[in-house]
Amino acid sequence: MSELQSNPGKQAVRTVDGVDWLRLPIKTCLITNEHDMKDIVDQYARPHLQEGDVLFISEKAVACTQSRAIFMEDIKPRKLAVKLSNHVTKTPHGIGLGIPETMEMALRECGVVRILFAAVCSVIGKLLGQKGWFYVVAGPKARGIDGPTHGTIPPYDHCVVLAPAAPAKVAKELAAHLGNEVAIVDINDLGANILGWSSKALKKQPLEQILGDNPLGQGGECTPMGIIRRA
Repeated sequence: MSELQSNPGKQAVRTVDGVDWLRLPIKTCLITNEHDMKDIVDQYARPHLQEGDVLFISEKAVACTQSRAIFMEDIKPRKLAVKLSNHVTKTPHGIGLGIPETMEMALRECGVVRILFAAVCSVIGKLLGQKGWFYVVAGPKARGIDGPTHGTIPPYDHCVVLAPAAPAKVAKELAAHLGNEVAIVDINDLGANILGWSSKALKKQPLEQILGDNPLGQGGECTPMGIIRRA
């Protein structure tokens, strides 16, 4: 069994409230809808897990096993999606809902009424000097939509990936299967969001702080999961 190492440019240890935590990324195969996540964690995570470890898994990896990665050419945006996407602020950190295809999937996932209401709230927020109201109102399904980027491993660099279905249920099932706590996470270089965790023993805020600098890799590193271990 090879030793787990941090990704290039990433720190292995992060200190939260005076406690040092190891974040050990796990390299896997390319995960697709032909895989079962229980088989994936059995093959790649179980050999490294110790008592007290927490396994954290990228929401995108879970979503891909659920057939929630959709190729761009298979999405036909309506006119409303095109119009709304033109008003989304573009940032260097990700596409978000800033292209018609991702906005179209937000309309399908969240409903037209909710997305329109979120857009109105966003305008009001900007007038008041506040940012982020759109995603607060639109909810986690909208926030969890990832668009194609050059840094994403193929073929997902040509896909829109939706938030995973029932992440808390997935976390609990995997924890029961492994005997370790499990968290399904949405993390990037802007921070961490815990979408589902296996029990009340896991606290959302400390987990987000431990993973806040994103120890995983989105591209060729092929590390969609990792282990949190007290150093």
